[in-house]
Amino acid sequence: MKRLLILGVFAAGLISACSPKTGKMIEQNQEAVFEQKAVEASINLTDINEDRLLVQMDPGMFREDTVLFRLPRVVQGTYSISNFGTFAEGFKAYSYDGLEMEVTKTDSNTWVIPDAPALDRIEYYVNDTFDIEGSGKATPFSPAGTNISDDVFVLNLHGFVGYFEGKEDIPYEVAVTSPDGMAYSSAMREVSADTADGEVTIVYAGDRYFDVTDNPLMYGDLTQERFEAGGIEIVFSVYSPSGNHTASQYRDVVYEMMQAQSEYIGDLETTDRYDIFLYLSTQQQDATGFGALEHQTSTVMTYPDAVNESMLNEGLVDVVAHEFFHILTPLSVHSEDVHYFDYNDPTFSRHLWMYEGLTEYFASHFQVYEGLQDRDAFYEKIVGKIQTASALNDTMSFTEMSENVIDEPYASNYYNVYMKGALINMCLDIILREQSDNEMSMIRLIRQLSQKYGKDNPFEDDAILDEITAMTYPEVGEFFETHVVGNTPIDYLVYFDKVGLELEEAEVPVTIFFRDQQTPFINVNQQTGQFYFMEGTMNSTLRELGVQGGDVIKSVNGTALTMQSAQSIIAPSFQWSPDTDLTMVLIRDGDEIEVSGKVGTPTAMSPSLVEMENATEQQIELRNAWLGGN
Repeated sequence: MKRLLILGVFAAGLISACSPKTGKMIEQNQEAVFEQKAVEASINLTDINEDRLLVQMDPGMFREDTVLFRLPRVVQGTYSISNFGTFAEGFKAYSYDGLEMEVTKTDSNTWVIPDAPALDRIEYYVNDTFDIEGSGKATPFSPAGTNISDDVFVLNLHGFVGYFEGKEDIPYEVAVTSPDGMAYSSAMREVSADTADGEVTIVYAGDRYFDVTDNPLMYGDLTQERFEAGGIEIVFSVYSPSGNHTASQYRDVVYEMMQAQSEYIGDLETTDRYDIFLYLSTQQQDATGFGALEHQTSTVMTYPDAVNESMLNEGLVDVVAHEFFHILTPLSVHSEDVHYFDYNDPTFSRHLWMYEGLTEYFASHFQVYEGLQDRDAFYEKIVGKIQTASALNDTMSFTEMSENVIDEPYASNYYNVYMKGALINMCLDIILREQSDNEMSMIRLIRQLSQKYGKDNPFEDDAILDEITAMTYPEVGEFFETHVVGNTPIDYLVYFDKVGLELEEAEVPVTIFFRDQQTPFINVNQQTGQFYFMEGTMNSTLRELGVQGGDVIKSVNGTALTMQSAQSIIAPSFQWSPDTDLTMVLIRDGDEIEVSGKVGTPTAMSPSLVEMENATEQQIELRNAWLGGN
């Protein structure tokens, strides 16, 4: 830092006394200093201050009179407001003379620094997000959140390191200091490591600010496994506060999954290394939102520590498989809205049907196609998605919802990207295989798009549907226009018939809140955080209690049902016996009502997807091509 100040003074002296030719060279050198100096950030994990970490940043030189510093309001892949600036405090800026400078905070995430050419460095403290989940305060989705403790640090760097407006596309370096010997893993590129006085400092580098937000780190009491699957080095890191879960326990299931995914993707170039960060939560002043957040070469997954091994195995396959397929989209195939993402005021692409829907479809389809799951299990999953999608707004344009996804009424229907979004791609996959005599499919289409565009070349958002239609068949374009851009519900029977499948209704046992662990009778309003029973999805016990579709659930057995308490209420419900007492306070048309009784043995009419006994050879051939095997 002092070196740059000395360089500036030295250069100024030369300019005043040199020839015109030499002066031009000095000006060019100054320009290089402005453009090439990396933004440097440092975080010291050995110095926790009141559950906070100090972040220091050296931004390099500024020509502008005033500069804006921001922490992200929104981060990629979350489709919701995070406001990471609300977790920063004690913000200070210092001049090259070591004097504290004037700073004004103008909104939750923005600090204005006048006299920017005099700015040497900034510093601020960052609180973590996990330990206030459940407190009623707004927090980011847990896999995008942060944790600070002696045992484990979850370093989603977008929660710690901000950006200076106008310098988002220059290199960044992040130095992390930790106790020597502390386990860690990083998706970010390491450029140096120094050890001194029992501490190790690793410097990570990225070509632009996106690389900071896209490469999480985890430090602490981790168990780890490293292995190769499908030509990719897998680094699997697990934090379990109880010690009941270790990376070695789940190594084989992760290996089998990643190997099968690589075979499914084929020879498309993806990545040399993939990090899986699994954080298991106590759910007490800890992470309460479970799932995962994708990155180009890694994923952060949060899950309850209390789950058994079987449930965690299933969760790893469904959740991590989904995130890994994001390597294809939106990471390799995406529009300008994704590529040139504005962390403060983002615009959203029209194509969540592809970014999330296609990824979710692949995460299910590859399991049956590669022999990890039998066909009946795949059929059951498809039926569950149809049932859930039908309880959401089935006439909402998917492209319109995608463009407005953080606003209502679209935000409350975001969950449909994993339901109807996957079903959209199932139908497209069947269309492509039928029209091409199985020469074309959705995985082959995405390979072609990945080869054409790749991570550094975005497509035009408004043109991609026409482009895909031109690459494939008119029937694909008609489907887009009717069911993706348009608001006409899909008649799934039409597509099932093509592959010799049909739906049969049957009464099946269910739980109170879910048909299974994935198909709910309830939904949540993302704006209000209120849970409600969905229309047309009642089970027998709920009907006997007098519950109606649209009823808001205020409390269950005396405990308020909120976004923060949901997991602790709903998870035990899977183990309720017929004699379990159940009391719920509901809000209906603004009035509170109480319903109570025994859980009983709830059942619901549920369709099942079965193979036609009289299917034609053509239908069977297309089904086998679609699902793999004979």
